[in-house]
Amino acid sequence: MQKGLVVLLAGLLAVVLSTVATYARPGKRYDKSTDTCRILTSGKLNWDSDHWGKGAQKFKEVCKSCHTRNNDKGAKFLYMESFSSKGWNAIFAKKRKKCAQDGSWDVLSKEELLAVNDYLYRNANDTYDPNDADTCG
Repeated sequence: MQKGLVVLLAGLLAVVLSTVATYARPGKRYDKSTDTCRILTSGKLNWDSDHWGKGAQKFKEVCKSCHTRNNDKGAKFLYMESFSSKGWNAIFAKKRKKCAQDGSWDVLSKEELLAVNDYLYRNANDTYDPNDADTCG
């Protein structure tokens, strides 16, 4: 009886863990600003790829030029894991943040903004899974 219960619990745990891993590193995201579903799993997705490299590079160049630790601009420190995927999407869709409204984002083309949002969405604080080959480093 106890062995059967252990097997049942192990099976249940395996299902739960596989479900959690499914949500790690999302493969697509709905973009409200363009009303499209953006596929995030096609092509190279690393720092050196055209799209991801552009998103990561522009985040570093534009966003991190203000959002660094102990900055003198009063900007909150940001890094890719500052928000959840849903949180990053809301920031880009609603554009209620000061830097989105004061023209700071105007140096980015629409394509670059999408790349930054894709990069942050895919690397947000709810996407890392140490047991997933794509996220374990």
